[in-house]
Amino acid sequence: MNESTRRVAITGIGCVTPIGTGVEGLWEGLQRRESAVKRIDRFDPSPFRTHIGAQVDDFAPEAYMDRKRARRLDRFGHFSVAAARMALEDAGVDPAGEDPDRVGVQIGSALGGIGYAEGQLGNFIQGGVRAVDPLLALAVFGGSASCNVSIEFGFTGPNSTNGMSCASGAMAIGEGWRLIRSGEADVVVAGGVEAPLAPLCFGAFAIIRAMSTRNHDPARASRPFDANRDGFVMGEGSAILLLEEMERARARGARIYAELRGYSTTTDGHHMTAPRPDGVQAARAMRQALRVAEVAPDEVDYVNAHGSSTPLNDSTESRVIRAVLGDHTPEVVVSGTKGYHAHSLGATGAIEAAISALVVQRGWIPPTLNLEEPAAECDLNLAEGAGATRTVRRAVSNSFGFGGINAALVFGNA
Repeated sequence: MNESTRRVAITGIGCVTPIGTGVEGLWEGLQRRESAVKRIDRFDPSPFRTHIGAQVDDFAPEAYMDRKRARRLDRFGHFSVAAARMALEDAGVDPAGEDPDRVGVQIGSALGGIGYAEGQLGNFIQGGVRAVDPLLALAVFGGSASCNVSIEFGFTGPNSTNGMSCASGAMAIGEGWRLIRSGEADVVVAGGVEAPLAPLCFGAFAIIRAMSTRNHDPARASRPFDANRDGFVMGEGSAILLLEEMERARARGARIYAELRGYSTTTDGHHMTAPRPDGVQAARAMRQALRVAEVAPDEVDYVNAHGSSTPLNDSTESRVIRAVLGDHTPEVVVSGTKGYHAHSLGATGAIEAAISALVVQRGWIPPTLNLEEPAAECDLNLAEGAGATRTVRRAVSNSFGFGGINAALVFGNA
């Protein structure tokens, strides 16, 4: 079977998010139509301009790995292994029954174990080198996410963790799609993980004034495409998709959420934080993903927008969507879900990919929370209120990151 005929099914979803854990926890969280953003209590945020974020509360790593393993991993590692285990179980895939050489692991994270490293630096300052966890080096190196997953389940296929900022989760899923299409793997565990809620990391984004300062009203702070948006809200979490070669999935009678039909990535080459004003490279990523997927712009039913709630991103993305979809733009429902779960950096594209697959399967589009006054420059058909119930045959999920990284994924009903 050559690359042009190998198709990719999404057969499992695992996630740890501020609005819910597991595929049904995520879906129920979306249906509640409530934001998880609140004042941070993980540390004292008062020295910074921003005091709010979206935390994952009540997460017990021992529910997903043995106690010894849990002690050896940091929060970033916990999220990685937990979401991967949930995705495998959701797909009905037993790692022991797989050819390990044919199972790949692709994960994205903007910051990796930086939060844990911060805490260990404090230990070092107070108690010297003997106060530092000897496993620190293994927790913070870039590839720890995908390597920990491979070690946990014994997978020996292609393995990588990319660090391409806020597009990294989507890119990991796209690279997993490529591995299956090319015949290098039959199954890929793919997604994004982030655990950035620590003082220095959080404060760094506050210092550059990238985050919302709506501290008095946290639940309404993340407001994609709204005229009064003032910055993104930081979150944490993980989402892993189980990608599987389509014929294999059907042969074993797997439940298929959606088909992953296309992927593309481009780079603005413009600025570290600001998107390229004309959006030409982001539009090129969308167009190329649709071309590879063999989906015409007038066949798109839904766009899950990056929708970061920053003044520049949302206006530029609106321009990009209009440029790609043309006259069909008013027919396409668009939603930005960061009003729910905030912006978990490298994990966010994977969380939104999971949401997009569920929208294709279940036919309900979550609303754009806190959209009270749509910005004039964001003149899209934005899902509001109770969301939109409709058949979604083709969907696009956009992810844009610092450094000008653009990624687009295309989903279809299977």
